[in-house]
Amino acid sequence: MSETTAPPLRIAIIGAGPAGFFAAASLLGQSATPVTVDLFDALPTPFGLVRFGVAPDHAKIKSVTRTFEKTAADPRFRFLGNVTVGRDVSRDELLSCYDRVLYTVGAQSDRKLGVEGEELDGSFSATEFVAWYNGHPDFADRTFDLSCSAVVIVGVGNVAMDVARILAKTPDELHGTDIAAHALDALRQSRIRDIYILARRGPAQAKFTNPEVKEFGELGSAVPQVIAAELELDEVSQAQADADKTTGRNIETLRSFIGRTAEGEQRRVHFRFCLSPTALLGQEGRLTGVRVEQNALTPNGSGDVSARGTGNHSELEAGLLFRSVGYKGTPLEGLPFDGRNGVIPNEGGRITQGADERPASGREYVAGWIKRGPSGVIGTNKPCAVESAEALLADAAATPAPAATGDIDALLAGRGVRVVTFEDWKRLDAAELEDGAAAGRPRIKLASRSAMLARLG
Repeated sequence: MSETTAPPLRIAIIGAGPAGFFAAASLLGQSATPVTVDLFDALPTPFGLVRFGVAPDHAKIKSVTRTFEKTAADPRFRFLGNVTVGRDVSRDELLSCYDRVLYTVGAQSDRKLGVEGEELDGSFSATEFVAWYNGHPDFADRTFDLSCSAVVIVGVGNVAMDVARILAKTPDELHGTDIAAHALDALRQSRIRDIYILARRGPAQAKFTNPEVKEFGELGSAVPQVIAAELELDEVSQAQADADKTTGRNIETLRSFIGRTAEGEQRRVHFRFCLSPTALLGQEGRLTGVRVEQNALTPNGSGDVSARGTGNHSELEAGLLFRSVGYKGTPLEGLPFDGRNGVIPNEGGRITQGADERPASGREYVAGWIKRGPSGVIGTNKPCAVESAEALLADAAATPAPAATGDIDALLAGRGVRVVTFEDWKRLDAAELEDGAAAGRPRIKLASRSAMLARLG
């Protein structure tokens, strides 16, 4: 009697960023359960925030894509780019074509400041600006008026540091990066001279990492400036600086900026602490300034401090503002959603719904920011994705579902969807590198879907 071999478990992963690739690597790296993995993305390009979120002058961080390329080379893996779930294929259709579905769609919106005037022209999220200068097709046509003399950035995480640094650097410094061509052209015309970075609390509570803040002391085109009194630490903040090496180094770096002055045409990057925007000011619908309130720090009883407004207000003139106060996930049609935290409810990666946290379908999972919220760095997604992949495999072994019978290829072909494969992406990658070499740059990104598809023929 011949032995029959069970068909492999068909798995769809939605979102081709770091969490998606780490999950795919975990699923393909085990041998207990035969699997195939189809990794979907709405864009024709893979790698998510590695391509569209990492700053163009931080090329070393992007080298993680070499690991992802090894995963993509596995014959059990397929990339299906240019496919939007909810438009090109529904959730129910995915469940008919796959045994298990894992969502790694990230956090695609941002948090608001919640102050008067936030709708003024000139007020943007840092997310928009980062996507614009990184050549994201959905943001390439954005326009930012860089003719103003001053810009305010609200927030002190690494994204805020990236935005400030890109604005502070000269076009010559950016020419050797893969910044989008349209952004480089616009930045050549920039007249910005003052960049204000506002922190609600003190320097000990800042979320940037030390290499990020140190870079501002090494720029030839801009000078970091601080107010010495704003770097004085209360008792709780001093304890935090003593206990955490990164915090301590950040304080040292900021103090090394005391007394620095700009010369000639150098730009000024002002690190300001214990300030909160209370209103955005404008004329004829355009941003002209930001009203800020001085905060006082008070111990909150949990080893940290809270910011309390003092009623002391002042104004900063500015023609641009970028808020960088956190990302937030967005709902996916048919799936439960926790609007307060901006995540899909889950237990260890298993999507749940209702007060009793029962499984939504028993076949759907999450990983990455849509699972845990927008925290950590690229590498943080690996253990998160592994946990979800292991839960998926354990469930499949314990309660096998009826084999999926749908045909995703036939479904997409019938709708005229031009699926971009990983081989297609490699052709686009080669074209971008070729265009970059011709211009003396590392890469010139194709920044629209139509340009990408036209290049593929």
